[in-house]
Amino acid sequence: MVFQTAQQKAQDFARIERALAYIRGNFCREPGLDEIANAAALSPFHFRRLFIRWAGVSPKQFLGYLTLDHARRALDRADSVLDAAHEASVLGPLRLHDPPVHFEGITPRQFKDMGEGLEIRYGIHPGFLGEFVVAVTDRGVCGLQFIGEDGPHAALADIQRRLLGAHFRRAQDETWAHCETVFGPARGDPERPLRLWYKGTNFQIKVWQALLAIPPGQLVTYGDIARAIGQPTAVRAVGSAVGANPIGFLIPCHRVIRSTKLFDSRYRWGTDRKLALIGWEQAQAECATVA
Repeated sequence: MVFQTAQQKAQDFARIERALAYIRGNFCREPGLDEIANAAALSPFHFRRLFIRWAGVSPKQFLGYLTLDHARRALDRADSVLDAAHEASVLGPLRLHDPPVHFEGITPRQFKDMGEGLEIRYGIHPGFLGEFVVAVTDRGVCGLQFIGEDGPHAALADIQRRLLGAHFRRAQDETWAHCETVFGPARGDPERPLRLWYKGTNFQIKVWQALLAIPPGQLVTYGDIARAIGQPTAVRAVGSAVGANPIGFLIPCHRVIRSTKLFDSRYRWGTDRKLALIGWEQAQAECATVA
C-alpha cells in the first residue's frame, strides 16, 4: 500500500468531489466512467485507481451505495438501529461511533458562567474530505468546519461566532494530534476515545446526541431523529438543529437525509461532500463486514 500524506488525500478528494458534482448534475442520464473521469480531468484508468485509493471500492460499487434502493434499505433499519445505539450509549462512550466518543454538551448559560477568557486552540489541516478548521479546549473538540469557497477565515469565523468571549490561539501541532485520532491510523481505537465539548440549547444538544448514536454506514430521516428524542412532531426543529451542528463529521449530521432524496440532500459543507461521506462510510462498513 502506498503511503499518502494528508495533503495528497485532500487533493484526491478535490477530484472526487468534482466527479460527484458532475454525477449529481447528470444522474438522470447515468453517465459512464469515461465521462465522469473526464469531468475530474483524468483518464478512466487513473480515475478508477484514484477512486479505489480514496474509497477502497470501485466507482461502480461506490455509486451503488448512493442509489434509492440502497437508501431505502438503510432507512428501513433506522428505528431498530437508533434504539440499539441508545441502549449501548448509556453504558459509556459511543463505541458504535468511529472513532468512539465521549461527549459533553453545555447550554449558553453554562458557557457564560465559565467566564470570558476561555482559551481555544485551533488549526487548519488537510484530510481525506478536504481541508478543515478544528478547534479544541482542554475538555475536547469544540468545533470542526470544512473549508469551502469562502476560505479558512470564514470557517474559523463560524466557530468563533458560536463561542463569543473565548480567546482563540492557533496551535497546529496540538490540534493535529486530535486530527490523528479522527483521520489517522488510530481511528476507531477503543482505547483512544475522542472527547467532544459543544455549546447548544437543550433541544440542540438532545438532537446532536441522537446523531452521535447513528452508526457509520446507517442513514436516518429527520422524522426518525424526532421520534428518537421523543418529539415526533418537531421535524422542522430537528432539521434546524441538525443544520446548526458545530462539529462536522464527528457529530454525523451527514447520516440524516430527506426521505430517499439522496441527491437533493442539503449539507452546510456542500451536497457533494455529503454524498462522498455517505458513500465512503457505506464502503468502509461493507469492507469491514467482508473482513
